[in-house]
Amino acid sequence: MTKGYVYLIGAGPGDVRLMTVKGQQCLEIADVVLYDRLVNPLLLETTKPGAELVYCGKLPDRHLLRQEAINDLLVKYALEGKQVVRLKGGDPSVYGRVGEEAAALEEVGVSYEIVPGITAGIGASTYAGVPVTHRDHGASFAVVTGHDKSPTGQPIIDWKGLATGIDTIAFYMGVKNLPYICEQLIEHGRDPNTPVLLVQWGTVGKQKTLTGDLATIAELVQREKFSNPAITLVGDVAKLRTKESWFERQPLFGKHILFGRTTEGRSEIAKELTKLGADVFEYPRFVTREHLDIDVTFHNYDQIIFHSPKSVDWFFAQLREKRIDIRSLQSRFYGASQKSIKAIESFACLGIPVHEMIESDKRLVIGSRNWEEREQKRYELYGEHDFYVSHTDEIIEQSNFTCQRILEENRVDTIVFPSAEAVKVVTEQIKACQETPDSLSKRAEVICFGPETANAAIELGYHVQHVLQEPSKLELVKVLKDIVKQSR
Repeated sequence: MTKGYVYLIGAGPGDVRLMTVKGQQCLEIADVVLYDRLVNPLLLETTKPGAELVYCGKLPDRHLLRQEAINDLLVKYALEGKQVVRLKGGDPSVYGRVGEEAAALEEVGVSYEIVPGITAGIGASTYAGVPVTHRDHGASFAVVTGHDKSPTGQPIIDWKGLATGIDTIAFYMGVKNLPYICEQLIEHGRDPNTPVLLVQWGTVGKQKTLTGDLATIAELVQREKFSNPAITLVGDVAKLRTKESWFERQPLFGKHILFGRTTEGRSEIAKELTKLGADVFEYPRFVTREHLDIDVTFHNYDQIIFHSPKSVDWFFAQLREKRIDIRSLQSRFYGASQKSIKAIESFACLGIPVHEMIESDKRLVIGSRNWEEREQKRYELYGEHDFYVSHTDEIIEQSNFTCQRILEENRVDTIVFPSAEAVKVVTEQIKACQETPDSLSKRAEVICFGPETANAAIELGYHVQHVLQEPSKLELVKVLKDIVKQSR
């Protein structure tokens, strides 16, 4: 059997957009992904359907995989001929134990690559508005562990050299040992008034910061109940943070949104919310299966209704495949949504809204099998008609795995339902996460696009707080901004 290949990848400090292009490309082809707790679960949504996801971190009621077991799994999967990704938070070479994993692979002759990532000491500091070097405040920068394998867990290092020889020091996972760290730095020559900045959950919506100095920060941490994961930045650069950072000033910073999805691909609304600073999880995830080699004819109809842009694309692909000249058709083209109408018009044809249909007994509807099964009431509104299945949107079960992780980390405070269909789909899928409409409503505010969607949500047991008067991206953003303002 052909040996597999292993990619040891840094996922960056949290924001999924900070993962490298190469790392993302490797993740997309992986058969197996072994990932750590500090990896943003949203990255798992970019794996291919059917990829095996192995959690290596520790959560309540979860067993922590020891490093030796992780090494064995990497070898096992690679020897089975699989493409394996070991996904680590930050950079794998910075306290990621990548050297041990690489050695285990070398020992059995498995090929591998190490793909660097943005390390948290730099990424989290930057997102908190502080550069780790500055021409006026710090010319040198050191990365130091906040705990180690000593009997006490306190780092054993050259405190004198560190205290007097380095301008900016980033301590990783050092909150527990912070009193000891501050004591050692002061004892070995660092000014007690040296500024200190702590950044917890850097680069994601949960990011929090705490400022002080070497003499006071340990007491502040205890008072504010600050905990890991956090970066502790010691040095004069820390005083550059005088107000909220560029990241924290984004209008939707701190919002964690579950956005109901019914088709494949990222919605334009979700993209806009992300640009405005929200963490957006589109759920569930779909893959489109096109229906090919179908014996179809379009000449018998004077009206063709398209229920999605994908149905429009399928129709014109059929014309090309069967070499049908569109001028031979006598049909008017109708779109069931603005997106469908735009798709029709992208082929230089007139797209007409369905509410402008006239009477006809030669009507064809083209849509997904999912629509045919779920929307019987609307289906009947078209009267006598034929129906062609252009595609099927299949749910990728891995999405439930990601959802479970997101919920375990309490990273959903808002649920957005863009349609009644999205309400039904999300409700069916969350059963796999041991959630109900009632339990989700206790976690998050529910926003619905219009009365029809709100009624569907209420009937299923959701507590709806906001109903958009105008079901649009602009109205949603306005409501979310108001919510954020009220919470600050």
